[in-house]
Amino acid sequence: MVPVHDGVTSSGDKLLLPPEEPHSVGHGSARNRPRQSSPARKLGMTRRVKERKDLKDSENPEERERWHKEQELKPLYKELLYTITHRLGKPVASKEYTESELHQYIREAFRMTEEEHEGLFEKAQSAQPPEYCLMVTVKEAKGILGKDISGFSDPYCLLTILQSEKANQHKPSQLKPSKAVVKGAAEDEAVFETDIKKQTLNPVWDQTFILRFEDMADANFHMEMWDKDEEVSLTQKLEEFRANFHGIKRMIKDAKKEKGQDDFLGSVVLKLKDLHCTEDKWYILEPRTETYPDRGQCHLQLKFIHRDRDETLSAGRSPYVNYCGILQQFVHAHISKQQGSSPWKGELCGEGTSLLEFYATQNDISPFLQDLAKWVAYSKLYQSLEVDSTVLFQQLTSIEYHWDQQELPYQQKQELGDSLHGFLQYGLCLVSKYRDIFPPTPEKTPRLHTLLRVLVQICKTRAFQKLNPAQFALNEEVIDALLTGTQEWFNIKKGLHQPMTKELTETVNALSRLIGEVQEDIRQTKDVWNRVFVSAVQLDVFTVVYQKLDEVLAEELRSTLAQLENQMDQSLANSLFPVYLSLQAIHKEKAFLQKRGKGLQLIHFHEDFREALPYWLNKAFSTTMERVEKAVQVDQLQPLQSGMVPIKHSSSAVDLAACLQPICQLWEQLGWPDPEEGFMLMVKLTEDICKIAVTYCHTLKRRVRELSQDSDPDSAINMLCVVVNDLEHLRSVLTHLPQRLNWTSLRERTRHVIGDTQFQNTLPSQLQHTQAVLTREIRSAVDTLGKKLHTDIETHVRSMASRHRLPSRSTEDAVVPLMRYLERELQYMNENLVQENFNSLLTPLWTNSVKILHQISQQEDGNLVYFQRLQYTLQCLEQCFHAEGNGLPLETLHTDEYKILKAHLTQSSMTCHQLIEKFFEKKVWEQKVYSGEKYGAVTLITSYKRADQRLHVEVLNAVNLLPLDSNGSSDPFVLLSLEPRHTFPEVEPRSTKIKNRDLNPLFEESFEFLVSLEQCQMAGACLLVSVLDHDMLQSDDFEGEAFLSLKSVPGISGGGNVDPVPAQIRLPLMHPKPNSDSILKLLENRKGDREAQAFVKQRRQKEKKSQEI
Repeated sequence: MVPVHDGVTSSGDKLLLPPEEPHSVGHGSARNRPRQSSPARKLGMTRRVKERKDLKDSENPEERERWHKEQELKPLYKELLYTITHRLGKPVASKEYTESELHQYIREAFRMTEEEHEGLFEKAQSAQPPEYCLMVTVKEAKGILGKDISGFSDPYCLLTILQSEKANQHKPSQLKPSKAVVKGAAEDEAVFETDIKKQTLNPVWDQTFILRFEDMADANFHMEMWDKDEEVSLTQKLEEFRANFHGIKRMIKDAKKEKGQDDFLGSVVLKLKDLHCTEDKWYILEPRTETYPDRGQCHLQLKFIHRDRDETLSAGRSPYVNYCGILQQFVHAHISKQQGSSPWKGELCGEGTSLLEFYATQNDISPFLQDLAKWVAYSKLYQSLEVDSTVLFQQLTSIEYHWDQQELPYQQKQELGDSLHGFLQYGLCLVSKYRDIFPPTPEKTPRLHTLLRVLVQICKTRAFQKLNPAQFALNEEVIDALLTGTQEWFNIKKGLHQPMTKELTETVNALSRLIGEVQEDIRQTKDVWNRVFVSAVQLDVFTVVYQKLDEVLAEELRSTLAQLENQMDQSLANSLFPVYLSLQAIHKEKAFLQKRGKGLQLIHFHEDFREALPYWLNKAFSTTMERVEKAVQVDQLQPLQSGMVPIKHSSSAVDLAACLQPICQLWEQLGWPDPEEGFMLMVKLTEDICKIAVTYCHTLKRRVRELSQDSDPDSAINMLCVVVNDLEHLRSVLTHLPQRLNWTSLRERTRHVIGDTQFQNTLPSQLQHTQAVLTREIRSAVDTLGKKLHTDIETHVRSMASRHRLPSRSTEDAVVPLMRYLERELQYMNENLVQENFNSLLTPLWTNSVKILHQISQQEDGNLVYFQRLQYTLQCLEQCFHAEGNGLPLETLHTDEYKILKAHLTQSSMTCHQLIEKFFEKKVWEQKVYSGEKYGAVTLITSYKRADQRLHVEVLNAVNLLPLDSNGSSDPFVLLSLEPRHTFPEVEPRSTKIKNRDLNPLFEESFEFLVSLEQCQMAGACLLVSVLDHDMLQSDDFEGEAFLSLKSVPGISGGGNVDPVPAQIRLPLMHPKPNSDSILKLLENRKGDREAQAFVKQRRQKEKKSQEI
């Protein structure tokens, strides 16, 4: 196409030069006819924009609309009618529409009447028809055949358009079909030829040709690819043969050809009527014979264009300007028909898309210029209508893609640069007003994000960087826009919240409302908008906005508080408290600042409220005290609720905890930053809380005296229980006060200004003093409740113990009265006291009960039934006071006194056999822990055969025995017995031979005992090894004894092996300590038990011979 050098922009405010579309036309292609420039182009519109603008401004709206239709719309309408009449090919983007459908669409889009349409259609029909052309760009080929001896080819292409009958009439006379069609069927001037690419199988041409045709109904596009064959000398042939011996077959075939005859490589034949208006694809090279079916592919770009269009239809305006106007008109028409409030997302109906494609193709408007036109149109449309920002983002991406592939003319460069810069300024204006235009909603916030991405993409495009050489820092521009917008927003809000009167309270309330707006804006900026700006432009908008609002808010705060100087009272202080809270919330948000470029002005805002602080504290104290006194006055001292989880304190205790909460909350709200002043503030708050607690205690005592005057004793006790519970609840509240007021954090903050001694002597001492007062009051009430219980428990225990000689009364029956009494009384206390107070009552009761049992247990020594009854009583009391985990914990019950008593009663309640078994178990344990061989040692080998029920014992030797004879030696022998005797009544003791005058005797004697496995595994079963010194004239002397548990003998312990491996063991000899065993003392006290007395006598005899002291 030939460019036009005049016309106006689509916006009507600037004259534009249309683009030059250069094409790489094949070298040596003299068949390309040069374009003739039209006089109408030179005589196009020459009116100046200013004159036209003045003319339109002076006219009324109706005249302006009529002028716009005549001068702007009708020329475009005629261009569209002309385009429809002479359209070529099928549309790519949508389905194919009929001529009537397209006419109907443009009539509605341009709002033309039927009469206007007919008149304009007649003019378009009478206009000079264009010359139809097919623009073909041969890009490249790949995988073609190698026809030369070297295995490569010298390809070139022939292109033409033939009617079907011409191609069929060209038939060769020879039998073998000819491969050439283009060469023989078309005139030379109608055949276009590409360059020859030497020695390649993947040639690249990138050459463009214009092929004219008259009727596309029976026309075909032909492209043939040939291998250029040039005449060479014999020497060159021999050189090729020597370089490529494998090409001999191809060389022989080449010799048969006529000299200078080219080789056919393949062809592409396309029917014009089947083509779209633009095609860009790879085509398979078709063969003429079946010799080589796979001949590679060729990349072609095809486009139907017009040459010599009638340019009088649009008064000589350039196709690009017309395209812009048509595009804008179609978009406005589509949006006007769009239903709903959703933004336009860049789509057009099928008819509009097809017409834009036809017009752009026929006038050879490049995709770059089409995208430029869309960007200009859509970016201006964005400023007047609601258009989705993604539409702009897509167009910018397309412009960036085309920038390096095509050079824009100067006028279009200027237009693109002005458009990009203009949209940047408009976008920054929107950004400055982001609070109103993009509120924090799921629908609006993403649009702000997309707009910012568009601004970023504009600055990143090479087009913007090339067309705007001055440095444009987007982040700085966005920051300036945000600062300006934030200042404007603050001024607007300040105007909306002006005080209605001149009263100081109203002035403070107005300031409070303004700060509330700022607080909410900071919150939304942090939670919503900051993510958007960081994601899109890597800008921390929260920091920018916070610092700006900090600056303007500080100035406004100083101005308002200056009016309140020396006029503070309780009412004014109350109105200032919400202001302080809002400022405190804003101040806390500073923790999210990413950088501190400058100091914040509100960092010490609390200093402006020192004068109001005492009023706030006094208000909190007086209000809380009034609520507490009123709560006690209406309290009936009854538990609030009974049931699965009863509430045992009264209503005033609950109200007190709720009343103290505002004081604790006041400390958190103040967040006083100065450490020393904060400490003094905490001292004051703690003092007030302690005063309230003591006042509540005294008021509650007066209340219980008032209600107890006319009540029965049971009701009085019940109310006393409720008072105890209320005080305990208050003590619990005070116990958690350091955590609620966060004393630990305060201690860390004040460590450098307040010493540990001063800190402990103030805050904790205040609290401890108040808790001590409460503890005394609670203890006094609990002691009153527990006095009667102490006396009654002692009476029942002594009564139960005095009946142990009555044979008609069992141990269980004797304990029943005591347990019934405790169950009744403790159940009542448990129902009326909270767990803490109930436990404080139970603890002294339990301690007193243990003392009583201990005293009674010392009054009797040998009666078994007596101790069994006391032991059972102790067990019942423990279960009663523990109450399956609902009473006292076991660690509280199991005191040292309890453990001593339990051990004493347990042993005293055992039978004679049990005590003897216990004695031998104790001796076996002493043997295991005994160390050294002070009295010598004895070595044994033991085993047990379960099949024979035989215990085998072999006495090997004894060593280091004591010399007991006057000659300085001994006559030792070993006595073996199985103990206890009641377990082994039929087993007689066995002894070794006597070894005269030997302190290290070697015995090596074996013994077998016939005993069952069950006997060996019974309690206390052991082998007693006694080493004696034989004496002829008097009783044998005692060398020592050792105890071996039968459970440790191989064959008894572990698995039941048939032949257990005997175990050798060395046992140190021991001497018993006289009168040190408590079990022997118990057995000794049982005078009526002969077996016990015989066992004790035997052991006492050994103790007499023992050398232990």
